[in-house]
Amino acid sequence: MNAARPAGPSRGKAAAKVAEILARLDQDYGGARCSLDHRNPFELLAATILSAQCTDARVNIVTKELFRECPDAASLARKPLAEIERLVKSTGFFRNKAKNLRGMAERLVQVHGGSVPKDMDALLALPGVARKTANVVLGNAFGIASGVVVDTHVGRISQRLGLTKAKNPVQIERDLVRLLPEAHWIRFSHQLIDHGRAVCTSLKPRCADCRFLDLCPFGLAAASRRPSAAKPVRAPRTKSRATIPRRGTT
Repeated sequence: MNAARPAGPSRGKAAAKVAEILARLDQDYGGARCSLDHRNPFELLAATILSAQCTDARVNIVTKELFRECPDAASLARKPLAEIERLVKSTGFFRNKAKNLRGMAERLVQVHGGSVPKDMDALLALPGVARKTANVVLGNAFGIASGVVVDTHVGRISQRLGLTKAKNPVQIERDLVRLLPEAHWIRFSHQLIDHGRAVCTSLKPRCADCRFLDLCPFGLAAASRRPSAAKPVRAPRTKSRATIPRRGTT
């Protein structure tokens, strides 16, 4: 069996880079939090199911009425499916989401006494719940660092920063869990989401304004492609007076 190799300079540089990224995130986005409005684990679970392929802002509008009519798992389990569909229609894919919401509520009542479980496997057994949703609930409702939530912002920025080369969210999470201290797992996602909305957008990232430019392979590559000096702007050509036909001559 080969002896374990000591951490080399490259590993040391990688660890220092991650530490610097985390320090800057805490400085700039120290107050970042879950943007889904909720008052308890049940509301967060339902809101997270609705957030698939939908903005958090839209979900927060929809859940106001949903939670007025269905404040707990028991009331949601009793709600006719057509009524749930009506309430969540504007979130998109509403038929499937309504079916998952009622199925989730029914299982909570039947198996967990109406309460949201604090266990990953139990959460994954609920309709409409995959690992991302389970991580959101465990981290934000119970303070349990079960992993790193990987949404589109987290995946995109982690790739740009060189923290992962993976494209699959599950593999991205594995890479991040390996790199990040467990104490940062929960807030890291919220911080990257805020940064993705404010600066590191999908189509037009503001690399010149980014605090992470010196640590970001994507941003440095983009900066190197920019021309060193702006090209002179030429005035648009206009027809001379002599070439403009007079009215009535054609």
